[in-house]
Amino acid sequence: MLVIVGIILVFGAIVVGFSMAGGNLVLLIQISEFVIILGVAIGSMLIMAPLSIVKKVISSVPKIFGSHGYSKQDYMDLLKSFFDLFLVAQRDGLLAIEKHIEKPEESEILSTNKKFLSNKKAVSFFCDTLKVMLSGGVPPHDIEELMDMEVETLEKENKPVPTVITKVADAFPGIGIVAAVLGIIVTMASINQGAEAVGHHVAAALVGTFLGVLLSYGLFNPIATNIEHMLENDVRYLETIKACISAYAKGNPPIVAVEIARRTIFSDERPSFTELESFIRGKKNE
Repeated sequence: MLVIVGIILVFGAIVVGFSMAGGNLVLLIQISEFVIILGVAIGSMLIMAPLSIVKKVISSVPKIFGSHGYSKQDYMDLLKSFFDLFLVAQRDGLLAIEKHIEKPEESEILSTNKKFLSNKKAVSFFCDTLKVMLSGGVPPHDIEELMDMEVETLEKENKPVPTVITKVADAFPGIGIVAAVLGIIVTMASINQGAEAVGHHVAAALVGTFLGVLLSYGLFNPIATNIEHMLENDVRYLETIKACISAYAKGNPPIVAVEIARRTIFSDERPSFTELESFIRGKKNE
């Protein structure tokens, strides 16, 4: 929602301010400038990034318009699910949770956490790690190292996405200058058509520079930063899952495991010890 509000403010401020200054909005609609700038930008992205990264860029941009963060309630639901699951393992043995991790969407414990189930990477990360634990004979430090490798791989895999968008954004001002220079060439070719025609062509050329700077600093650089935050949130979510599994694998009781995991949550979303304990006990009593 904030992304949409921000985009409206960016373009709304330009439209209102330009109109207040007596500008004619029609002059800003220069299709040829749009074709040059966007065409060169897309082409440069295809040159700099392999197809797999381009696909990730295309799939990542629409996600910024949705809710991609994790609230305090999301983390409380997550830790509550893990507490209940580990409680079953503590009471009935580790093999008792096999059915829950084989088909988490059918688990009476995990299926109640829709936010967790909607995150396929988190579900895979959690369930695959517990499957390794169920196989037996894997020391806790190896389990932790295994999760560290997966988190690191996820970071490296997705890091090029905001990087590519940032590089394209940084190129927009230069591409805008290219469009403006081409506009000046057209202007010089039509200089014998009179002052009015020359003025129109110069205005069109300047729109190219304007668009390049606007798209860079007003749209694409902010989009890249937003995707960076989105990826950081996903990594933080996995770090919390990792901390909980690792703590339990080391022999800690479920309540201690979720408390250790709670400490990994950033302060804005982190529930207090009392909040989490009350939430877990309240759900159990229900």
